[in-house]
Amino acid sequence: MKLLKQKVIRVTMSLVFLTAGLITANVVLAQERFILSTIEFSIKTGHERQFENGIKAWKTCYLENGGEWTWTMWKRYNGEGSVYVLSSRMDNWAELDKSDESGKECRQIVVDQIIPHIESTVDMFSRNIPDISRSAPSEMGVIWVTFFQVENNTVFRETINEISGIIAKAEGDERGYWYSVNGGGPDSPDYFVTTPFKNFAALDVDRDGVWKMVENSKGEDATEKMRVKFRESVSDIWAYMFKMMDELSHNPEN
Repeated sequence: MKLLKQKVIRVTMSLVFLTAGLITANVVLAQERFILSTIEFSIKTGHERQFENGIKAWKTCYLENGGEWTWTMWKRYNGEGSVYVLSSRMDNWAELDKSDESGKECRQIVVDQIIPHIESTVDMFSRNIPDISRSAPSEMGVIWVTFFQVENNTVFRETINEISGIIAKAEGDERGYWYSVNGGGPDSPDYFVTTPFKNFAALDVDRDGVWKMVENSKGEDATEKMRVKFRESVSDIWAYMFKMMDELSHNPEN
């Protein structure tokens, strides 16, 4: 009973009291500095439809009560279990002190129609890194997110900075949006990069991989040295693919 109560408070706080602005919607610009808030929901087996219906009911209630918060809901398409991620944006930490009266009116929907279908949640805060991120607008119907746990932060940053410069020179802009993670547990990533695609079909378009682009710029021997140095700077790398769930999101500007 105590654990259930803690889960109710946790998810209600996540959905009700966040008052952040738009983050990863259909179109994104990377120049601004912001804090990215993500809430990962692991859903009980067979409860995906009920969870989605609960989010839709909460969204309807929230908007009917004049809610102005904007958010994006993503569904993960690989990896273990059934996972959804809600992302939103804050300009500063002070926004966490604010409350949302419109959301408070809908908290019972969270308790009755959303909480029962959630196995666990993970909250994470990250800051974007504009100087190595894509600057042009991008459609983001699908995103490929690569996570890094880092052993040597200096070497890692030096390497991704150089690689980003090579990509930008070759293609006219960066390919993805970089973030550094603020805090977290022992299993949390230290950095991640989000690569946007219009849809799943866009994944079928052939283009050079990152290391091939580095090789084209620096040559084979220098690329291999950089690859070894990069691998030694990280302890783990993993990636997930997500699809934007329009019906579960609120992005009125798009």
